[in-house]
Amino acid sequence: MSADRQPVIVGVAQHRWRAIDPATGPDIAVRAAAVARAAAADTGIGHRAIASVDAWVHTVGWAATNPVDLIARAAGAKVRHCWSSGSGGEVGVAAANWAARAILAGELDSVVVTGGTDFRTRARAERLGIAYSPPSGGEGAFDVLVKGKPASSEIELAHDMAIPIHVYPIFENALRAARGLGIDEHRDRMGALMSSFTAVAATNPYAWFPEFRTADDLTTPTADNRMIGFPYTKRLNAILDVDLNAAYVMMSAARASALGIRSDRWVHWWGGASADEQAYHPSTRPDLAACPAMQDSHRRALHEAGTGVDDIAMFDFYSCFPVAVEMACEMLGLDDRDPRRFTLTGGLPYAGGPGSAYTLHSIAAMVDRVREQPHESALVTGNGMFLSKHASSVWGGRPRPSAPVGSASAPRTTLAQMPLTVDEAPTGRGTIDGYTVLHDRAGEPARGLVVGNLANGHRFVAHVIEPEALVELEQYEGVGRNGDVRRGEGVNILELA
Repeated sequence: MSADRQPVIVGVAQHRWRAIDPATGPDIAVRAAAVARAAAADTGIGHRAIASVDAWVHTVGWAATNPVDLIARAAGAKVRHCWSSGSGGEVGVAAANWAARAILAGELDSVVVTGGTDFRTRARAERLGIAYSPPSGGEGAFDVLVKGKPASSEIELAHDMAIPIHVYPIFENALRAARGLGIDEHRDRMGALMSSFTAVAATNPYAWFPEFRTADDLTTPTADNRMIGFPYTKRLNAILDVDLNAAYVMMSAARASALGIRSDRWVHWWGGASADEQAYHPSTRPDLAACPAMQDSHRRALHEAGTGVDDIAMFDFYSCFPVAVEMACEMLGLDDRDPRRFTLTGGLPYAGGPGSAYTLHSIAAMVDRVREQPHESALVTGNGMFLSKHASSVWGGRPRPSAPVGSASAPRTTLAQMPLTVDEAPTGRGTIDGYTVLHDRAGEPARGLVVGNLANGHRFVAHVIEPEALVELEQYEGVGRNGDVRRGEGVNILELA
């Protein structure tokens, strides 16, 4: 790698908007522009850092002709090439990897990546009965870095297995069973892991909930912390009702030097990788307690960086739910009780989860930490949809001592990946492979949601509706339980044996 072509992040910024007035407050484009200007200020040279860059990337779009153009113009910057990241929790990292490779190849010299959401503003406007809509204009066209795929299959949609709070607890229970943990032991261990995240959030000035909570605070159902989808209480779910923004500015070392940006502001990209699960939809996964593409992505990023997981000093694993962190540990052979915490922000449930823009906060927090500890390295990851697509990146406070190995040459994972066939109208005996019990807003069990295996090797998705069975599934291990599957009114029903 030419030293001049080394990709470096030179500026980062984050902002937490606590109380935007939907009628008079800055719109989403103005907010994204404001944080981009703040990232420019962080470089030490001010507006010159973004006045004329090669490309702008926006994460989390809205229905505008060209939202990226709107943001850049609001920031007072010249627009050359406009890109949208696409949607998914991995896209902020994927955008960084894309920008770094384009800089390495000499295709670009500078990139601004900015984003965020107005979820809280939209919700507040609806509560107050105020008409609110983001700007719809912008000139020119923009390209999309990550093309979208349907997140759920038809059978999953039919069974209400299509939103994160319904799907991730299925993975959680499958992983608990694969680890051989009892329900109580698992709850304690999961709570301890996420309590360590709140400890980081408590020191993060941009966190939505900057408050330390004990394991019991997180896992014990109460009136303020109702059960959502067993085993997740409210405080174990990512929050979306936030208004947060973040941005970073990446350049070639040559451009940064020419602009006079001090090298102690630079954080160097060492390598990265992305991968999608071959069994993309959750119900088709051969093993609900494994993510081969996640393992592939993380290992190839480390391989390209020329480092190992034991040499990484700091992590930010995507953390929409505890299982996302636990799965990353599982795929990398890490103990989730490792003294190196797995978040730099406090995570999506506590620092805040602004949709596809969360990893911009991960990267910004990582840059701040690496600048303080320039001899250390960091691994930042993202996860999109339902543990379906993954991106990983490795960073350091100094240039890599040698050229990247090349992620394409890294050994691929050998875990099973081929998707299973899912029967739309299964009948006969079935075995539970993963499950959750969904609760109503009063915290009472409403129905079970099950992914299981049939005797013919096919998969099935079904509901459990018997109240006694729902109690059993929360008190005793459900993975491996047998039952009879039949077609009900528009959905499949599993009756426990």
